[in-house]
Amino acid sequence: MRFYWLDCVPYESVRYRGEYNARRRWGLPGLHCPSCGGDCVDSEMFPSVDLSGLPEAKQLERAWQETDVEKFERLRQLVKPLAPVWARLAPGARFGPLTGSAHGSFAQIYTLDGDTVLIRREALEQLQAEGLRELKGVRTGLRFRQRNAPELLELEVEMHGLFHPDCLPPGKANPCGTCGCYGFALPKQPLLDRASLPEHLDVFRLRNFTNVIVITERFADTLRRLGFEEFSLRELPVR
Repeated sequence: MRFYWLDCVPYESVRYRGEYNARRRWGLPGLHCPSCGGDCVDSEMFPSVDLSGLPEAKQLERAWQETDVEKFERLRQLVKPLAPVWARLAPGARFGPLTGSAHGSFAQIYTLDGDTVLIRREALEQLQAEGLRELKGVRTGLRFRQRNAPELLELEVEMHGLFHPDCLPPGKANPCGTCGCYGFALPKQPLLDRASLPEHLDVFRLRNFTNVIVITERFADTLRRLGFEEFSLRELPVR
């Protein structure tokens, strides 16, 4: 089985000019970690998670950098029962659908910096009809002020799989024991760890680099065969 990094194409080469200005309602704070000394803000996205029932929901609507590890951990534990079981809930994790304004035309599938994958409803239904596994579309709160506006959903992409230690700096394969963040930049020659890859998914984001979205060869072949446009694929070797 081959695996590919799903990314966007350069803006200057796109035909569809859709844009949006949106945010998620809630989020965990970032964390200045006393153990590794880093400012940890991850890019975990959970569009289906609703925190409105928490007494602390209003507090979680603002963004801030926490310095108290115990306070951060208390907030994480409050959110944990509402999050998917596969969630890491790292500092900076965001919750709720994208809400805001949008305009223009969008390709069938649209990725932005690995954080977000928007998909037209009819495109998602096509992919599901092809038998691709565990594709979960969540309604967005994007508002269009135009006729014939597309219905955009967001894929909630599970986190599984790791970069292989052989492509990482020495001593950087494991996360910080306090904040849970990984202290390395994107590898120049990425390599996936075969033992960590899920067998039940056709799309996932890496646990140790969450803005890299990986799809299976079957997913990639389906995108090409159905004539989807404006996506970029880079094969990721596996060891």
